Amino acid sequence: MLRKFLPLFSVSIFILIFSCNQRGNQYRHSTLSNKENTTVAQVDSNEELSTFEEDFIRFIERFSRDEKFQLKRIKFPIRVVVPDTGDQGMAPKEESIDKYNWEQLDLTYDSTYLTRPYDQYYQVVRYKPDTAIVEIRGINNGIYADYYFSRIDNEWYLVTLYEASF
Repeated sequence: MLRKFLPLFSVSIFILIFSCNQRGNQYRHSTLSNKENTTVAQVDSNEELSTFEEDFIRFIERFSRDEKFQLKRIKFPIRVVVPDTGDQGMAPKEESIDKYNWEQLDLTYDSTYLTRPYDQYYQVVRYKPDTAIVEIRGINNGIYADYYFSRIDNEWYLVTLYEASF
């Protein structure tokens, strides 16, 4: 009786393994730099992702530590969507921020942010052709933000952001 099911079982295992490998190629999880940054991206070619991803990661590191560089790489006035604190339901409202009211932004990330006692969050970068979205999601604390970057004339710029943290 076992001999009847062995070929069926073998084929099932083969199909399961093959389908898992195909799905695994759609998403690439990589550990970047010594900070253990986690990036999730969906692209067709791993080689294309590597260059694209490394370019953006180098940009975001400089963007986060160099205030003058950051101010040059934001399309001002920048459109932002934030919760309306005057509204009881904190409905989102659109505002704009000019260069003189901008506060420096730090998007560097390391995995200890997941385990710290307060304000735990994780950060994911999603890539699309000539765009990158840095998503920050809190863990049971209301942190929720998306930062939209576009490649314009072969340089990265922050073009808009969505801040729904409360």
